[in-house]
Amino acid sequence: MPEYVFDNSGEQTVDRFAALESLYDKVTVARLGELGVAAGWHCLEVGGGGGSVARWLAGAVGPTGSVLATDIDPSRMDSSAPGVTVRQHDIVTDPLPEAGFDLVHARLVLLHLPGRLRALERIRTALKPGGWLLLDEFDCSYLPLLAAPDEASRELFAAVSGGVHRLIDDIGGDSAWGRNALAAMRDKGFADCASTAYCESWPGGSPGARLHRANAVQVRDQLVGKGIVTAEQFGAFLDLIDDPSLVMNSYLMHSVRGRRPE
Repeated sequence: MPEYVFDNSGEQTVDRFAALESLYDKVTVARLGELGVAAGWHCLEVGGGGGSVARWLAGAVGPTGSVLATDIDPSRMDSSAPGVTVRQHDIVTDPLPEAGFDLVHARLVLLHLPGRLRALERIRTALKPGGWLLLDEFDCSYLPLLAAPDEASRELFAAVSGGVHRLIDDIGGDSAWGRNALAAMRDKGFADCASTAYCESWPGGSPGARLHRANAVQVRDQLVGKGIVTAEQFGAFLDLIDDPSLVMNSYLMHSVRGRRPE
């Protein structure tokens, strides 16, 4: 299995999945609706996480459709939803049926993968002619603070959040993948590529702040061990992330869509 910065077996995973579902399911569902997901579609949900998007898809495609929800570690995914099949699967290396899906969706998966371009090729082959790929991906390079208690707080937030992004890049991920995905999809032969971006404000203590907390706590030992921050600075960051006088711009989520040509 490939290395991931955020391991699904970590105790912070439940908090991360809950925050992502609260913050971004509404965005993902709106974008899927724009693609016209309908009864009878056969869908692949890559990196299904807690399974909320797969469950929504199952309701949309009904009993005449199907949803295959995969993850490198599906242990946190609700496998009881009717119409959803859960499978352990590596999108870079494990087999997929050729021309088997009307839709493939992945949220915050490919940005972590050194083999993301290979994954795009395999997804294109797995789509039926005319089938859609929708990627929801962060551009972590755009993460301004909208308000902060003082300049030291701004520097501390930048050090910790930037350190997390560096860990992703160091293992071959692309923390700016959201803004790079459309060009990559065009290069891999997808047609009708387009992107819509979404962001909002996150005050300290909000679900968005809890996402930052869960991510940072999971990699605390790496941040401190690599000298990115000290243990004392990390503790101060945890206090800061709960301070309502801190207001973050959310991660910029790019929803990038493209079709396998007819």
